Amino acid sequence: MLKVNLAKTNVPGFAPVIPEGSGVLPVDDRSRFVIFPGFCDVHVHLREPGFSYKETIASGSAAAARGGYTEVFAMPNLSPVPDCLRNLEEELDLIRRGAVVSVRPYGALTVGEKGREPADIEGLAPQVVAFSDDGKGVQDEGMMREVMARCKACGKVLAAHCEDESLLRGGYIHDGAYAKAHGHRGICSESEWRPIERDIRLAAETGVKYHVCHISTKESVRLIREAKKAGVDITCETAPHYLLLDENDLREEGRFKMNPPLRSASDREALLEGLADGVIDMIATDHAPHSAEEKSRGLEKSPFGIVGIETAFPLVYTYLVKKGVITPERLMELIVTKPRERFGLEISNGDWSLWDMEAEYEIDPADLLSMGRATPFAGWKVNGKCLMTAHGGRVVYRSEA
Repeated sequence: MLKVNLAKTNVPGFAPVIPEGSGVLPVDDRSRFVIFPGFCDVHVHLREPGFSYKETIASGSAAAARGGYTEVFAMPNLSPVPDCLRNLEEELDLIRRGAVVSVRPYGALTVGEKGREPADIEGLAPQVVAFSDDGKGVQDEGMMREVMARCKACGKVLAAHCEDESLLRGGYIHDGAYAKAHGHRGICSESEWRPIERDIRLAAETGVKYHVCHISTKESVRLIREAKKAGVDITCETAPHYLLLDENDLREEGRFKMNPPLRSASDREALLEGLADGVIDMIATDHAPHSAEEKSRGLEKSPFGIVGIETAFPLVYTYLVKKGVITPERLMELIVTKPRERFGLEISNGDWSLWDMEAEYEIDPADLLSMGRATPFAGWKVNGKCLMTAHGGRVVYRSEA
């Protein structure tokens, strides 16, 4: 039997249900093996329906389980877009047949995510975890006000992809020193923080539960900090790559291209400050797999998006917790309790993952269960290896090594 340390769980009241035959014996000792509550990722792209050559519900949820995640929220930039119950049912059927962890779909804010007319928010609300047009920002202020009001009436969170398309100007990496030195077209920081500024005003007006996706700029951190002090019902997320990388780490490879892009060192420092002082509520992965061929086209021509759900915990643990940037308790808030609190969910004692906290290894894309392999962290040395994950009291992942 493998003896595990429950004293390091750091989530009050969590008592994991260990299934018989798992080979796990909970013992409060100094073991290197620790059981954590199932992690929750509020921002993943599972690509089905419509793009199963990139990822499937089955492969993406298996990757989530390997990363210690037992609850993931699937973004709606799919085909068909889940903007009505008929389209959503196609996604729900795939989830029922293929998911090994809890996959909760987002509903789209607008029809086809085109920003022209509201989706069937009222009809979708009982079946979705929240609403978003992720991948596209809602450009029209009047439309955003209307969908905010509808989400408010349904008691649902509106998760916003904040991007002003009029400010993009064909950019594909951060408009900073690297872009200028290498002749790339840049994406300015204002394209992110300006819509956040607008939406904060609208959120205060409508009273909606407003959540900002994948923030990457220091201005975004400042605006959200000020909005919280003013009493706006606002939360936000960032991702491991924005906390651990900046434009100085860029290479001429598609695995370094994501949206929003890697920003400046000062932006990364502001994000770390916001992570430590509570302005940033949660870490999400924005797991966004593409085919190897798509990501082989370099910074300019590759699609936006990297994978991350299998590497998020080891990276954050190794480079933020072990280095004293955040505490273990804060990490549990960021990936276990705060995401569920915001979206009205509870921690399940049947959902947990078992980790060898002293295991050391290099991240190897070839080892990933996700169909996508594009990660900027290839070759990074990390501590912490997931040995087992349980969902609903049943083991859904077990390490072979």
